[in-house]
Amino acid sequence: MTSMGDAAPLNLVDAHHHLWDLKAHRYPWLQDAVEPNFFLGDYAGIRRDYLPGDYRNDTRHHKVIATVHVEAERARDDQVGETAWLHRQHARHGLPNAVVAHAWFHTPEAEEVLAAQAAWPLVKGIRSKPVTSATPDAPPPRGAGSMHDPQWLRGFSLLEQHGFSWDLRVPYWHLAEAAEVARQFPNTPIVLNHTGFPWNRSAEGIAAWRTAMEELARQPNVHVKISELGLRDLPWTIESNRGVVRDTITIFGMERCMFASNFPVAGLRIGYDALIEAMQQILADFTASERDAFFRRNALNFYRISPPDLQGDKP
Repeated sequence: MTSMGDAAPLNLVDAHHHLWDLKAHRYPWLQDAVEPNFFLGDYAGIRRDYLPGDYRNDTRHHKVIATVHVEAERARDDQVGETAWLHRQHARHGLPNAVVAHAWFHTPEAEEVLAAQAAWPLVKGIRSKPVTSATPDAPPPRGAGSMHDPQWLRGFSLLEQHGFSWDLRVPYWHLAEAAEVARQFPNTPIVLNHTGFPWNRSAEGIAAWRTAMEELARQPNVHVKISELGLRDLPWTIESNRGVVRDTITIFGMERCMFASNFPVAGLRIGYDALIEAMQQILADFTASERDAFFRRNALNFYRISPPDLQGDKP
């Protein structure tokens, strides 16, 4: 193993961030009534515009060579409009370089919306959040919009024909269901968002999260973003997150793990500079090649970001 000090300066690919213009578009969760169950608690700090210039400012001390924008819950009657707007941002600012767009899988217009999203060249995947239960001890939903819904599964099956991946965002107690979806659709690449949300950091909670992650990782088409390790009303610390990061890499293997910031949301708990420094410390005993895979190469490969995608007017 090489030390962190032996490595060249990082080339970063940020595999998960958001942009929004609250003056021009509707984002109900940011503009309407506050969501009382938001997983980080008070989120008043992000109920403001977050544009490419804001992201560039947050990342100004780092060499971010490409970014992946993940749908930001823009009004669901304007989901293709969000994609069009992001392409204009790419043309003007050089980011994002890949787009994970939105489409419901279980609605009658699923096929039409997926086709509309596929017409935009930066769209590489879809994030469509299935219905989930609020706690680990609640029975998993089986109705419309759940991962058991035949209509949802029919819509999901359309991803393969468009060459789309799926960004999976569920808490860890739904990972066994997600593993079954991955098994049914082995040709669809899937990436788990936010490290499976290991919110319960007790010994029992981490054991349950680890078991669920192991089951999901048995499906070779599943990857994971090590991102959003923030906890409700608690500070982000290396001590509290080192084990989660290292366990995830052990379970999935470095070749299926990628860095993602989840900015500006993660900024409620940690700054971008501090996040990069913390991740470098946690991964300091990995080789330079392994760290490059984590911070850059794996995301480029998963989202099929090629040199033409990286072109654009940089500030």
